[in-house]
Amino acid sequence: MAQTPSQDPSAERIKASAAETVREGTDIRAKMHELTLLALQRQRFDRHGMREVVRAVTEGAALGAEKSRADMRQAMSEAVSGLDQALRTSAEAGQAALKQLAATGKGFSDSEFKQALANLRKLEDDFLSTVEQVADAANERVQPGLRDAVRTARRTGTQTGKQVALAMGDFAQKFSAASLDAALVGLEAAGEFGARFAAVASGILGGLAEALRAPPPSAERKDKPKES
Repeated sequence: MAQTPSQDPSAERIKASAAETVREGTDIRAKMHELTLLALQRQRFDRHGMREVVRAVTEGAALGAEKSRADMRQAMSEAVSGLDQALRTSAEAGQAALKQLAATGKGFSDSEFKQALANLRKLEDDFLSTVEQVADAANERVQPGLRDAVRTARRTGTQTGKQVALAMGDFAQKFSAASLDAALVGLEAAGEFGARFAAVASGILGGLAEALRAPPPSAERKDKPKES
């Protein structure tokens, strides 16, 4: 059974877990989703941290694929889909954090709001660009499948992008696209979200992750005999 990162959420440990998941070749999408979500919870909620998780998971997937007998293109497609699902949850947490901060409005300036929203808008591009970078460095056996997975994601759209679009729609009347573009200019390369936003979003992400891992309520009732 594939490992999950425990108290050491380092890139190497995440990479090793992802490699084992793909090498085993079973339930790749679900396992990569859980692995990525757990790793994201343990990072500061910012673009740099998310990119590092995506890179470690993708590099691990590529390493595992080298030693797997599974269909390469299918394995890479499932791995990227699992990553996408986890990042969609992060985008959902960011959207919920912005709504919460907008509702309270205490000590959260328009400038901070625009910075957080502008960085959130870059999430899909950061995700796909990072996977492409890993694909460029992958060996000739893995590279075609990983590149194909990215091309398909760009062509059909990602779950992450759809969730970010919902967030943008929520605040379209508050900020224009041009004002968000301006907010990105001059930001640090790390793409730091504001500290208050990051704290709120991290808390919401933790709650969403726990809810996703919880068994459905109906599961406990399936084995109960019917009353006569």
